[in-house]
Amino acid sequence: MTVFSFAFYMFAVITVLSGLMVTLSRNPVHSVLWLILAFLSTSGLFVLLGAEFVAMLLVIVYVGAVAVLFLFVVMMLDIDFAALKGELARYMPLGLLIGVVLLMQVAIGVGVWQVADGAEGLRQAVAPAEIENTRALGLLMYDKYFLLFQLAGLILLVAMIGAILLTLRHRKDVKRQNVLQQMWRDPAKAMELKDVKPGQGL
Repeated sequence: MTVFSFAFYMFAVITVLSGLMVTLSRNPVHSVLWLILAFLSTSGLFVLLGAEFVAMLLVIVYVGAVAVLFLFVVMMLDIDFAALKGELARYMPLGLLIGVVLLMQVAIGVGVWQVADGAEGLRQAVAPAEIENTRALGLLMYDKYFLLFQLAGLILLVAMIGAILLTLRHRKDVKRQNVLQQMWRDPAKAMELKDVKPGQGL
């Protein structure tokens, strides 16, 4: 067995086992830690495939941001996990049905998979061997699909603004900072000098 095959099987086994432990762990903090391990092993598989940019992106975005955010949310929120497990039993048949349907779709997709005759030539035309993976991806995204990339960013921006507007609530019982009022205030009106005589209070 070569080093490449050994590394592939090691990362693949770790990914599958950690994915199972994400769903089987009773402690949600342990589930998030298993999820981080699954992301790291998946990035190792991407490195073996020659997609270093996607591997580093997976580590930086998912491990460095999303998984850590999950971890802090799980640790900081007071969630009644016993009640959640009680609700889980109610929806178990529906979840199993959806899982079976998804497995059938994956099996159908793998069963009818066929490699096109000119696929390797097209792949070499997009990313020649002398160009690095990151540079080839950048040329593809910012040259050939530049307009679609910008439209996707615009859609994400609109979605982010919409989410902020939908969740923004102005409540009268909450004091808010008025920056302009603070900048335009008159010091003569904001302060009042008191002549306190010795031995007397205000």
